Amino acid sequence: MNAKTAALRSGLARGWIEFKQTWTNLEDAVTQLIFVALLLGTFFFMRNATLPGTSFSLGAATVPSVLGAGIVFNGLTGAAGYLAVDREDGTLLRAKATPHGMLGYLVGKTTMLALVQITSLVTVLVPCLFVFSGLAPDGVRSYLHLTWVLAIGLLATMPIGAALGSLAGSARSTGLIVLPVMGLGAISGIFYPITALPGWLQDVAQVFPMYWLGLGMRSALLPDSAVVVEIGQSWRPLPTLAVLVAWSVIGLLLAPVLLRRMARREAGSSVAERREKAMQRVG
Repeated sequence: MNAKTAALRSGLARGWIEFKQTWTNLEDAVTQLIFVALLLGTFFFMRNATLPGTSFSLGAATVPSVLGAGIVFNGLTGAAGYLAVDREDGTLLRAKATPHGMLGYLVGKTTMLALVQITSLVTVLVPCLFVFSGLAPDGVRSYLHLTWVLAIGLLATMPIGAALGSLAGSARSTGLIVLPVMGLGAISGIFYPITALPGWLQDVAQVFPMYWLGLGMRSALLPDSAVVVEIGQSWRPLPTLAVLVAWSVIGLLLAPVLLRRMARREAGSSVAERREKAMQRVG
């Protein structure tokens, strides 16, 4: 077995271990369950409202939109946050010091984040399938559709998140990523149809992956009658695929370059300097 194959295998193993730790650590598990409970409660209280011009539950229509937004939020902020924290505490420096260590590190983080995303989606979706009878009307076909949207969504967001994390000066600065992502959530038709917004805001939202992931999720999980509130009254599968593939390409081109540059700059002195600054903030 060559060193690169060993790094890939160790990365996969590390990702699986870190994923299990998110559920065996009481604090992490409780935080995730509280968040899921809050989402389910929101959907439940929206169940009697309807989409404009239809008799379909607004709560049911919001479920796939929130799932799509969650992929973007966790893909961007999760990847950026972990990278910034591991850079600050010296984990990246240790990875850099081993043969193909950065490859193993990135495979591990990608594996962990993907598993967390899939688990979070299932944890939210399964209860909603019992509460809202209109979800996944095509059965297996709906779930296959959901699978490809999820796969391309992960690919369109996690590399961008890694690229942003490589630019962050510290773990604290990753908070600057959260605000723009939340702003996108407000204009991307997550909790209410995007067609209710001014045309220029609709155009802005369609540049970014959050709107398209929400649309892709809705096309997978909602009946055709719900399409009347979408732009052009269409699910637009080809534009959805094209935009998400474009963001995937951008991320896959940018992330390796920025990560290599970041890794070259990592040294014991820079880690010590960041730790000293962190201690000064605490003091």
